[in-house]
Amino acid sequence: MDGPTLLQAAGLDPEGAWDPKVMIPDTAYYDLLEGIAEQTDVTDLPVRGGASMRCDDYGALGLAWKAAPDLRGSLSRVERYARLWTSVVSYEVRPDPQGTLFILHRSGPRRLGLRLSNETTLASAVSLVRQVSSAPFVPLEVLIRHSAPKRTDAHEAWFGCPLRFDAELDALRISDEALGRANILGDEGISRYLTSHLDAELSQIAPEDTLVRRARDAIAQGLSEGVPKMEDIAHELGLSGRSFHRRLSEQGLNFQGLTEETRRDLAEGLLREPNYTLAEIAFLTGFSEQSSFTRAFKRWVGVTPASFRKDHASG
Repeated sequence: MDGPTLLQAAGLDPEGAWDPKVMIPDTAYYDLLEGIAEQTDVTDLPVRGGASMRCDDYGALGLAWKAAPDLRGSLSRVERYARLWTSVVSYEVRPDPQGTLFILHRSGPRRLGLRLSNETTLASAVSLVRQVSSAPFVPLEVLIRHSAPKRTDAHEAWFGCPLRFDAELDALRISDEALGRANILGDEGISRYLTSHLDAELSQIAPEDTLVRRARDAIAQGLSEGVPKMEDIAHELGLSGRSFHRRLSEQGLNFQGLTEETRRDLAEGLLREPNYTLAEIAFLTGFSEQSSFTRAFKRWVGVTPASFRKDHASG
């Protein structure tokens, strides 16, 4: 692998200083993973990548993970402060009849890069738990929404529990015993200090970033019923049409441009997946006819959907 070239293509400086606050677009990250997949078998990559992660790689949030009194506290830190890591993923700690679910929420077409990223995230969560747990940790079950890769032996060896692909969630199911187990470095005083620091960092993140992300998600979900109206999206976000327009304008955006960008990104993601026909993609991106979709996509990207798929389809 030519690591520096891959990183540069993703918008990262291979010689740059390590900084967990540096972010790149999610699509650039998925492109990076898919570029690796074009050169080698990536079936085991999520496990190897996830297993390599360390708490200190996550800055102050990694320290707060270690200092939490128990695993439930560690997971709750991530649920609350994950926005410091990413603007495209959120986490949820949800009670479950068989224990507790630690759920990964990520929207968007389930292209190869996203699938690899989700598997890596679940594998890294287990790695981080094992670094702080005072006893060996094994989840009760791993749930993954997409279909299984061609081999799962590395996944099974790493997680050490049943894996259920084609599930309704991306999540780890964890026992109440494991959740209540004391962390090795748990310290209430340090934990309170770190969470106050994280609260301050979280307050500095512009709430408009979240607004735009939520708006894009709402637009993407509504496209299968046609292009949504601004008033409908504003209502879904709990805003008046005028207020929504003003807040977009403050960021140099408008609803029409945001909708076009969302349709284009959604179309590109779906075209990377061979199991969607062009007619289905046209429907899912809000077009009543495939010919209209083809003309719009060529205007956006400069090539036809068929040509884009030929050059970019994932395996």
